[in-house]
Amino acid sequence: MLDSLITRIRPVDPAVVRAAREHQDRLTKPRGSLGELEAVSVRLAALAGTVPGPVPAAPAVAVFVGDHGVHAQGVSPWPREVTGQMVANFLAGGAVVNALARQVGATVRVVDVGMSAEASAVVGAAPGLDRRSVRAGTGDIAVEPAMTRDQALRAVAAGAEVAGELIRAGHDLLVTGDMGIANTTPSAALVAALLGADPVAVTGRGTGVDDETLARKVGVVRRAVTRATSAGAGPGDPLGVLAALGGLEHAATVGFMLAAAAARVPVLLDGVIACSSALVAAALAPEARAALFAGHRSVEPGASAALAALGLVPLLDLGMRLGEGSGGVLAVPVVQAAARVLAEVATFDGAGITDKQAG
Repeated sequence: MLDSLITRIRPVDPAVVRAAREHQDRLTKPRGSLGELEAVSVRLAALAGTVPGPVPAAPAVAVFVGDHGVHAQGVSPWPREVTGQMVANFLAGGAVVNALARQVGATVRVVDVGMSAEASAVVGAAPGLDRRSVRAGTGDIAVEPAMTRDQALRAVAAGAEVAGELIRAGHDLLVTGDMGIANTTPSAALVAALLGADPVAVTGRGTGVDDETLARKVGVVRRAVTRATSAGAGPGDPLGVLAALGGLEHAATVGFMLAAAAARVPVLLDGVIACSSALVAAALAPEARAALFAGHRSVEPGASAALAALGLVPLLDLGMRLGEGSGGVLAVPVVQAAARVLAEVATFDGAGITDKQAG
């Protein structure tokens, strides 16, 4: 499955990139005056293979849900059942991501790929949950692998299937979302392992832990990465790193990104969970980066480290660290605006306006 998915991801056409840049430079404004918005418009056109590219009109966010055995290490003050309580909140439309999705006209899909038994008991038979559970939470990465390689692949496949279903339903802009108490710890571990970074530099406060808990969290990340590295998981084996250190929602997000890239549909990344997953996706298929856009800069340090490694510029920087897909959803109008500028703004020639930079 993974090999088939990766082979469908093709590089963008350099000729389309040049044509999009040239068209952007002919628009009735000083060249470069729209900053990163211009770069986004060029990337969108390159991804679509046409100039101008289409304006995304039907965004959708997939909130992948999983729980984490590392919670037992005291890295989060929140109990595990909160994962289930928040899933119920998503399904009822009462979470932040629901409100922001309504603001931008986005559909919200909530997907269980690895809730714990405690969280599942809270949700019960609530309607609307997309149930694709691979296992009931991951192992404690401080002392054991998060999951087997086969389980990681199954979660990747689940995420790819969700992306495919959304795309076939007409959604042309996908947003990553996540839920899972303690999931910033495996995110930091993924970033540290894949980038060779010091855990101190890429581990943040998550939901706002105190200094003592942060120090414990850094130590857990260090132990987890050391254990995984000693077992042979490293940057040359991104699937092995994912299985050793990631969450089921991370794996599903990887598949979500890869399937979107294969279909040439742009993906807006949310926070550190998405950014760490993007490192895995890009390691598996470097050309997938063409489909990835950074919705915002999370205050989690691992997010900035991952974005720098991926060469992605965050579209918003609002000091957010919520997750759920909130920052990615907020950036939807920015991406739409970038595409609309390239598609609808007149050129100097077309408007009969003198271009002082011509010639």
